[in-house]
Amino acid sequence: MKLPVYVYGCPILRKIAENIDKDYPKLKEFLDDMWETMYYADGVGLAAPQVGKSVRVIVIDGNAFAENDPSMEGFKITLINAKIISREGEEWAFQEGCLSVPGIHEDVYRPSKIRIQYYDENWQFHDEEFDGKKARIIQHEYDHLEGNLFVDKIPFLRKRLLNGKLNAISKGKAETTYKIKLPK
Repeated sequence: MKLPVYVYGCPILRKIAENIDKDYPKLKEFLDDMWETMYYADGVGLAAPQVGKSVRVIVIDGNAFAENDPSMEGFKITLINAKIISREGEEWAFQEGCLSVPGIHEDVYRPSKIRIQYYDENWQFHDEEFDGKKARIIQHEYDHLEGNLFVDKIPFLRKRLLNGKLNAISKGKAETTYKIKLPK
């Protein structure tokens, strides 16, 4: 089922998400809905707070980048209860966008390498390192679990220039191909 995507201004996007356990109600169904929503909206990643659940669940499919970056081929991952252990390497800029901030794309600087611990959809524990675009996508989605958005990482002056667009998004004045949920 396609879920509505919560957009800029929705309080849930600013909450720190909670860990879940193996008994989380209808987890498989929820993951299926997240994947369907992400694909329908042409996203490469989606975090649970973006669909109204303040839990530490992320789905990512980086195959859209594979044509220009062969290392992204087959990069499809579910992260449950993720915790970034370390971030290192030179920070580099990449233009990011977000389903919760439709129509805005900005350069964001992030470290090039991360180490992260998480459980997959089968509750297998992982302790892995990622770099490049994989690390970037994970950090972007992980920020959602911590109540942060990519626009929080752009320079203050640039964000001020975007305030009008951000306020418009929070009022539903954004064009999307997917259903959105506005702040109350």
